[in-house]
Amino acid sequence: MALKSPKYELLNEEDTKKMLKLFRGERTGWVLVGAEKWFFPYRYIKEGEGFYNFKARPDDTWVMSYPRSGTTCTQELVWLLSNNLDFERAKTELLIERFPFLEFSMFNHPEVTREFLKLNEGDKRKEEFCKRIAEPGYEVVANIPGRRFIKSHFPFSLLPSVLESGCKIIYLARNPKDVAVSWYYLNKAIKTQGYTGDFATFWYYFQNNLTPWSPYWEHLKQAWAQRNNPNVLFMFYEEMLRDFPKAIKNVAKFLGKTYTEEQIKEVANYLDIKNFKNNPMVNSSEFVQCNIITPRIFVREGQCGKSNSMFTPELNAQANKWIEENLKGTDLRFPY
Repeated sequence: MALKSPKYELLNEEDTKKMLKLFRGERTGWVLVGAEKWFFPYRYIKEGEGFYNFKARPDDTWVMSYPRSGTTCTQELVWLLSNNLDFERAKTELLIERFPFLEFSMFNHPEVTREFLKLNEGDKRKEEFCKRIAEPGYEVVANIPGRRFIKSHFPFSLLPSVLESGCKIIYLARNPKDVAVSWYYLNKAIKTQGYTGDFATFWYYFQNNLTPWSPYWEHLKQAWAQRNNPNVLFMFYEEMLRDFPKAIKNVAKFLGKTYTEEQIKEVANYLDIKNFKNNPMVNSSEFVQCNIITPRIFVREGQCGKSNSMFTPELNAQANKWIEENLKGTDLRFPY
């Protein structure tokens, strides 16, 4: 029996008008979903129930996070560890094919899809790619045979079957200032978002829960509440960067895999940011080729604490106060 997805409301007219001028990838507007007011493009109205009713399988492996939290590196890590370090396949098959992004279809406004098709007219392979990323993800992923690896930025409450299924879930968390800077650059680079404003304006929308998959804090807190669930591995991106071999071992153990020290070193080197950002299988090269995203943005520096250069002293003080207020009364703390 199908579940009714949470009720939604349209974003108010004033904010919609302002934001349509700044976020050119959306042409209609946005919705606020459920009591938490999750922020999504208008296409959620059509697809939201399909995602809410998506059926996870017990043998699925999911990587979940708020955007720009170290998701891509973790996807490749999880896939390699789960597939006996099959580097040859990883080097020849796109990550998006091996580890699809469940809800990306929501961000392909029909007008923008038509523009992508026009840009790539005459190249059948590119045209097919532009069509495929606009197909409802819940239909595409449901039809994958055998074991599935799935990426999602949805919060747990909007994917009720994932926790119920008993599948393996790795959740990534990252300091919100670093998240916001990386999210800003991606919103400017990818045409499904098409952001044209400055960072201070973007931070305003991020802090006020008006960027996709927000509210950020509710997203993290729902996952933090599941940190002792045996089927959930909650990880901080900062801890991954601090001691990557240790993180690899933790993920391997969670997945029921054992590898030698030499193999762990090989994985760490393969995923080192110097190599990773130049790997066409993971750095959205297919989006670059179709002129959907500008080059060298999807995988950037992969570092922590570099965000402060984007913040004026006033904005930094405001951000720190916002973080402090939202951590109050919780035992959630960002390491280092």
